[in-house]
Amino acid sequence: MKKRKQTCEWPAADPLLMKYHDREWGVPLHGDRKLFEFLTLEGFQAGLSWLTILRKRENFRKAFDNFDFNKIARYDERKINSLLKDSGIIRNKLKITGAVTNANAFLEVRREYGTFDKYIWRFSGGTPIHNGFASSQELPAKTELSERISKDLKKRGFKFVGSTIVYAHMQATGMVNDHLTKCFRYKELIAK
Repeated sequence: MKKRKQTCEWPAADPLLMKYHDREWGVPLHGDRKLFEFLTLEGFQAGLSWLTILRKRENFRKAFDNFDFNKIARYDERKINSLLKDSGIIRNKLKITGAVTNANAFLEVRREYGTFDKYIWRFSGGTPIHNGFASSQELPAKTELSERISKDLKKRGFKFVGSTIVYAHMQATGMVNDHLTKCFRYKELIAK
């Protein structure tokens, strides 16, 4: 059996988490639709495990029109009620209506900045922050930067964007590289 490279501790026992860790987590992500997808999924994850969300990710993509924020911004009560009956996603009315609210706020940000990508990445100066943590105990749940972004998003009308959710979004989309220094992905991402 082939020995696995040294990695972060958190995805260790689950193949789906491993795949996500190895291919997506911490990789700088640009493109508004993917950024909106992660923002939406992070909001749905509140109070749940990321593994729960990953297992339902394809269902979310189908249910939410592949995260087309233009379509989601126009969801009406009928569409929201149909989502509440969809057992393939998290059926939480506040989170579903929050996704619709966020799609509208997302469009406003795009009107102001041209893209959400330009807006969100300006907070890190357009480049990833490589933290260099040696152990998972060092990983923060939030930072001063995630607090600043959270406040700005809330001011713009976004929902489910507390500082902890925003920090998870920053990790997922590569605004921060929180792979442990012993993890093979840490060095790979710095090299990019």
